[in-house]
Amino acid sequence: MVLSMTSTTVSDIGLVRKDNQDSTFAGVRLVAVCDGMGGHAGGDTASTIAIRSLAHIETVPLIAKRTKAVEDVATMLSTSVIAAHDAIVGKAHREKQLAGMGTTVTAVALVAGYWVISHIGDSRAYMLREGEIIRVTKDHSYVQHLIDTGRISPEEAKSHPQRNVVMRVLGDFDIDPRPDISIRKAKPGDRWLLCSDGLSGSVSDASIRETLMARTHLQDCAQTLVSMALKGGSTDNVSAVIAEAYDSEDPHAPVSLANASKKMCLVGGAASKQPQTIADTLNILVALAPQFEAESISDSPAAKAALLSALSAPSAQDTQNDGVEDGAQDAEELTESMSAVLAAEDRAYLTDENLDERYEVARIVSPSYESLNPDDDAAEVPQTGEIPVIRKTDGSLADDPHDPDVAEALHLKRAEDAHEEHRHRLRRRILGAVLALLVVLTAGAGTFGAYRWTQTQYFISDSNSRVALYQGVNTNVFGISLSHVDEETSIRLSALPQGWRERVRRGIDASSYSDARSILRTLEEQASSSANSSSTSESASSTRQEAAQ
Repeated sequence: MVLSMTSTTVSDIGLVRKDNQDSTFAGVRLVAVCDGMGGHAGGDTASTIAIRSLAHIETVPLIAKRTKAVEDVATMLSTSVIAAHDAIVGKAHREKQLAGMGTTVTAVALVAGYWVISHIGDSRAYMLREGEIIRVTKDHSYVQHLIDTGRISPEEAKSHPQRNVVMRVLGDFDIDPRPDISIRKAKPGDRWLLCSDGLSGSVSDASIRETLMARTHLQDCAQTLVSMALKGGSTDNVSAVIAEAYDSEDPHAPVSLANASKKMCLVGGAASKQPQTIADTLNILVALAPQFEAESISDSPAAKAALLSALSAPSAQDTQNDGVEDGAQDAEELTESMSAVLAAEDRAYLTDENLDERYEVARIVSPSYESLNPDDDAAEVPQTGEIPVIRKTDGSLADDPHDPDVAEALHLKRAEDAHEEHRHRLRRRILGAVLALLVVLTAGAGTFGAYRWTQTQYFISDSNSRVALYQGVNTNVFGISLSHVDEETSIRLSALPQGWRERVRRGIDASSYSDARSILRTLEEQASSSANSSSTSESASSTRQEAAQ
């Protein structure tokens, strides 16, 4: 028996957020959800980078030997996540407005009859097998740490004021980016839900189980779960990826126009803004996932009539109420009630054909280079802007970071970035020298005017081993400094992550005084985050030592 996978996804901005920072991917080998963070133009960038770094696993050729194929994909998932981390950090350092951006990553691949899971952050992966719901991943969050150490209960974690604090993510932080990797034997009928915390934080595990069992149509299942999260009061972006394993020879295998196929994958959320790069890299069609239907099919007049009928039957209602946990009350009541409705397969409004018509992909993007001659040196090769996409000698494209050709291109790209950074510093020095010359030549009133201009400039650097706010220009004239310490903060330089310490020592320019204050707040957060991480590591080390004794 050869197992195959089909999948679909939907991602919604939610009721409060101004932009969608989640990104999702649904294919026939790979599914993934990434929950970005970092404010405007930060979180969406980070989650998109992560999806692009993982996407090549969908179509990369694998060897026939089963155990080797599984090991290779496990290595690819780990390597690709780390490559995404490096790309996010590099982009954040080049574009300071993206400083502090990051993303979670939860990905599952079906390879040679095995599930390979990669996870970092607090997004989740659930597996439904033979009616049992299994939470496969473990949150890398502060409240989960408190639960593990016995300081709070799972119920207390739901309302803990720091429940959104994530301790391990990819991004511009001094945190270990290596993901958790696990492998499980796959079975026909295994159904997966990958979701961001916007969903798992508002819908109980019991409600998720009921919905995964009741909704046979994958896209309808994803839409229902997102709807339940929003009705349950979620204030975050809400994303769901549904995947299911089936026997390739089964004539009743799930097929839908809104599902991934061997020739088409789906992307949702922030990653759907620029799908062309993924299409060009994978050389397959890329569909933009169906939009979330705010008025779900369960709100149709026919469904409401069936719902009223179902509620009037006590036995059906009692059956559905068994084993349901406390959670978002409206969302769970919807799940319990609709279970009876879904049992009526002869209802026309619930047929797969009508659901396919309702949930159509938003747009399909084709690879842009299909008609290009691989031998044509002028043929344009698309670039992600983070990990180089190279055209190999056989004409194919690759962005796999452990491919030797890609690794070489990545090395060259980093060398070019370093050269550009050197040129940027040289220009700044020249500008400082010109300014110094102007100060010398413009005596009297001219000197006073130039000095007054320098006092409107601000930058962040170190003073007495602490972070300090400087007023003036970060240069000197004939040994005379054109700046002075305006404020020496309480932030110790040693408390910052290594990357931030280096940036502070070099000096971080600010466009205004308010911008400088904003940078100081970011540094305070980084110092606090680093201290919390160190405290957690020391606590874990102490626990291990006590256990060893």
